[in-house]
Amino acid sequence: MSKTILVTGATDGIGLETAKALHDQGHFVLLHGRNAGKLESAKAELLATRASGDVETYQADFSRLGDVSRMAEEIKSRHSGLDVLINNAGILRAPNEVTQDGLDIRFVVNLLAPVLLTRELLPLMDASGRVVNLSSAAQAPVNLQALAGKLRLSAMDAYAQSKLALTMWSRHLSAELGAQGPVVVAVNPGSLLASKMVKEGFGVAGNDLGIGVDILMRAALSDEFASAHGRYFDNDSGRFANPHSDGLDDHKVSALVRAVDEIVG
Repeated sequence: MSKTILVTGATDGIGLETAKALHDQGHFVLLHGRNAGKLESAKAELLATRASGDVETYQADFSRLGDVSRMAEEIKSRHSGLDVLINNAGILRAPNEVTQDGLDIRFVVNLLAPVLLTRELLPLMDASGRVVNLSSAAQAPVNLQALAGKLRLSAMDAYAQSKLALTMWSRHLSAELGAQGPVVVAVNPGSLLASKMVKEGFGVAGNDLGIGVDILMRAALSDEFASAHGRYFDNDSGRFANPHSDGLDDHKVSALVRAVDEIVG
């Protein structure tokens, strides 16, 4: 049965390859990207391997939360339902590391944008749906002052904190929604996969992207994840696992959620 699936950050790397795999299976794929030209190229790649099947493109700069809201409204104007949301878009290094709102770009793109997008699109999703949030093996305790833009961090520190924060928020959202909402799961797709981020950030070619594509496909569609409410899957170990200990601390999770809500509104 064909599903309607949104993949963010779908113009290259694991996002593009996952979108291609989903489209090859006959799903209606919504592609998000920051660059219009890359979005059209990604769409062409999907249609080159399977001419039939629907593909839509949505352009938004996830370092700008206004863009995220606008994109969500565009999707809601075209669709009455969404089966799967894969929050894949992420960033490690950037020429400008502070956004126009004075926030670290890693926290905005990797955490605040998927939080806002998910909240905006939840009315389109029911209990059969899934929200797959891209986590990482790189996880570090979240400094709420850094999240609020009052303290500057190194690129790697901000990245690791943003990924743990998204994992914590995923657990919170799942508990908030309960059985009435979609399955919300955080997934580390695998360390040092051959993405643009890994090449630019670490100077290595990286491992086969197919490792990450496989687990994202499973998280989005397989029975294996049908009851994985609020859980974290570590693809380095190939199993559901505990995230960093802060991710299981209810007080820290609550404090993080309050801080995120203050920013996102």
